[in-house]
Amino acid sequence: MIRGRAWVLGDNISTDHIISGKYKYSKMGRLEDMVQYVFADVIPGFYEKVRPGDVIVAGRGFGYGSSREHAARLLKLVGIGAVIAKSFHRIFYRNAINSGLPVIIANEIPRVTEEGDIIEVYLEEGLVINKTKNVAEHVSPIPEPLLSILKSGGLIEYIKKFGRLPW
Repeated sequence: MIRGRAWVLGDNISTDHIISGKYKYSKMGRLEDMVQYVFADVIPGFYEKVRPGDVIVAGRGFGYGSSREHAARLLKLVGIGAVIAKSFHRIFYRNAINSGLPVIIANEIPRVTEEGDIIEVYLEEGLVINKTKNVAEHVSPIPEPLLSILKSGGLIEYIKKFGRLPW
């Protein structure tokens, strides 16, 4: 189970919103040095305010733009437990799973959730609950091969553990 406070965002959150292109990985040297800039241009002080397990709740088209995997990896590094959105852009969705960051498509939870609401996510059951509003939504469970990757901590960790891809 994933449990955390909700950070509510709107539609069309791009990878540049998550980590602006002006913070180049090549200039930083280490991915860990970039976490202080996650959502820096969207949510001032996000890095200091976020807690492990917090959940991002957004509208449609989360993760559009650049295909760099840094956006998903940095959300995980900063402590985000899951991203719940009405829809995701395909490459971000894939990068998130490969990075071990759960991504859930939901409609009701993004509609009712406000900043700071407590969210619980049950990946295997396909269930998301806004505990603050007492609203539960059944979502499509994550397919078993992808769930195995998430449980392993990402695709690289999965391959280290099993020596092969899950399909």
